[in-house]
Amino acid sequence: MRLLSLRAAIEQYVPDGCCAALEGFTHLIPFAAGHEIIRQQKRRLHLVRMTPDLIYDQMIGMGCASRLTFSWGGNPGVGSLHRLRDAVEQAWPAPLALDEHTHAGMAVAYTAGAARLPFGVLRGYLGSDLPTVNPRIRSITCPYSGEVLATVPAINPDVTILHAQRADREGNVAIEGIVGAQREAALAAKALVVTVEEIVERFPPMMNSVLLPHWVVSAIVQAPRGAWPAYAQGFYARDNAFYRQWDLISRDREVFLAWMREHVLARQAA
Repeated sequence: MRLLSLRAAIEQYVPDGCCAALEGFTHLIPFAAGHEIIRQQKRRLHLVRMTPDLIYDQMIGMGCASRLTFSWGGNPGVGSLHRLRDAVEQAWPAPLALDEHTHAGMAVAYTAGAARLPFGVLRGYLGSDLPTVNPRIRSITCPYSGEVLATVPAINPDVTILHAQRADREGNVAIEGIVGAQREAALAAKALVVTVEEIVERFPPMMNSVLLPHWVVSAIVQAPRGAWPAYAQGFYARDNAFYRQWDLISRDREVFLAWMREHVLARQAA
């Protein structure tokens, strides 16, 4: 494990053309890391995320992505992701290929990746029309029962990036609150970068937390408020007003670009 600046971590672990998963479910979304990816003008990324929201809207709108593997994309509680829609419908600023799944399919794919299996198995897709638009969803016959089951290819990102409340000096990471696919995405990746609110000598007592041991962590970055405008349980609340504002900011290309220049490109990461 290495303690790095955000600039150095993104420069080292997110090369052009790589597969990158920025995970976090409703909170602990790694916005600061996504903004640094934008500032470094990373290109042709295959972005992976369960429920892509504003940070992927921003990264896609700034030309970072060429492919998106996802389940449900939108501005939570508000509406569409306009930059994502523009990329898919109008190829602006670049064409975007889609690999769409359900939440369950993404979870199974990450779990298979974490186990270093080639694919995951589930019942959820059978009888739906999603396999007709995603040829990567296939099926097998169970050798024990004869039941036909759906399969999804394992997800093994080149790098997974998470945000968490704390890391200790050895590089162990503690995640409190709602946990989506963070653990599975971390264990499935070739490299794991974690931005944290604080680095501590020892963890306080925590209930229902997830601990990622230092030997699976490639780099730790101290990035206070690194999940804003999402929330970090125990540190700050979700900025609901910003999520509503983003709907207006992101609708128009020029308004979007002006906002990104002022609030992302003009700011430097530590």
